[in-house]
Amino acid sequence: MEKFIEKASVLVEAIPYIHAFRRTVFVIKYGGSILHDQQIRKQVLGDIVFLSCVGIRVVLVHGGGPHISSRLKELGVISQFHDGIRVTDQTTLQIVTEELDKLNKSIVQEIKELRGDVTGLKGQENIIHVEKKTASKDLGFVGTIKNVERKAIEEHIQQGCITVISPMGISTEKQTHNVNADEVASAIAVSLKAEKLVLLTNVQGVIRDLNDPSSLISSLNVREIEKLIEQKVIQGGMIPKVQAGIEAVVGGVKKAHIVDAKLRHALLLEIFTDQGIGTQIVNSK
Repeated sequence: MEKFIEKASVLVEAIPYIHAFRRTVFVIKYGGSILHDQQIRKQVLGDIVFLSCVGIRVVLVHGGGPHISSRLKELGVISQFHDGIRVTDQTTLQIVTEELDKLNKSIVQEIKELRGDVTGLKGQENIIHVEKKTASKDLGFVGTIKNVERKAIEEHIQQGCITVISPMGISTEKQTHNVNADEVASAIAVSLKAEKLVLLTNVQGVIRDLNDPSSLISSLNVREIEKLIEQKVIQGGMIPKVQAGIEAVVGGVKKAHIVDAKLRHALLLEIFTDQGIGTQIVNSK
């Protein structure tokens, strides 16, 4: 009986949040590093369907890095990265496109099986407009975002559809480009004036001491993040995530969250409970 009472208490705690967030937009980025785990994937997609059912308008941007790397390895193509960005030649671009298209269709189908209303969009189909990204090394067909076709996305979310978007873009020359999924999610969140940007990943959030999980930092503002990067507390793969969060909140998104999707119902716990379980990013005051 106590177990059922506890479940009821959780639902009651969630009511004010559900009321506050109805009809608002959440942009969720689902990292490729956790897409391959079927159990985690089903749980995450189930939580996303729940968000949609309580009236939250959800855009889901998916990654696909491990799937792409695995396919390239099968074909004998060596994956090359520069500052964490995949160098994308013509052959690699073809594989990136194919793998992201397959993932998009698969996620859409799984959401349908969970009885969610859903539609899938490809970023390169006049959704994400890009120009070639410049760096100290030629990255090939890698894009940096110029603008997002907001109305094309709004048409779907206003109908109550979970909108699944692959992180690709199109240039003015009609050339498809590979785009970082964190950047895509952040740009979409700003364009839609989203309530939240949620970055689902395979780590707790920002941790002050990697050897001490209890040193999780539950809330950070932009200035604090800049200091932690200087101090090398935030480093490696966490840097692009916090940078995406900064771009979002500076661009008008109310909060960004970095959440460990491996924790059961992590998405719901972060959003619908008083304490949350990950790291939230807010704009500096």
